[in-house]
Amino acid sequence: MAAKAKDWELPVAFYFQVLMQGTEFSFKEVSGLTTELETETITEGGNNDYSYVVPKQVKHGNLVLKRALKPLNQDDVKWLSTFFNGSLTFPVSTVSITINLLQKDGKPLYSWNCHNAYPVKWETEPLDSEKNNILIETLEFTYTTIERVPCQ
Repeated sequence: MAAKAKDWELPVAFYFQVLMQGTEFSFKEVSGLTTELETETITEGGNNDYSYVVPKQVKHGNLVLKRALKPLNQDDVKWLSTFFNGSLTFPVSTVSITINLLQKDGKPLYSWNCHNAYPVKWETEPLDSEKNNILIETLEFTYTTIERVPCQ
């Protein structure tokens, strides 16, 4: 049974959870939850009045996660290091990443499941002697599929 509009509360973007293979990790920001249907334009020979736009394939953006720089001895950092320190082995080990948007009681309102994810980029914010900020690292993942799952 669908929820009535008056029973639905606007979701807040600051209360979320990130799980990799079921283990929770803290991040300050999540972006890149995008899916796009690529199209192709076909022009019919001899017909200049219109063209056809047909679906081609589904394309996903990269999942971007930001957090404070973590020590090298953490398990997730060790796994990420295998990709970026020249010791890449095949087949590439992938993980499932779940992003849960949480309600005020801490229960998931929506979930996005990114399947077969692996890191493609790691970077830190610029080092700046005039600022007194926490150093943030950015992790970027590619994945094969994403599914949005309502949890209510």
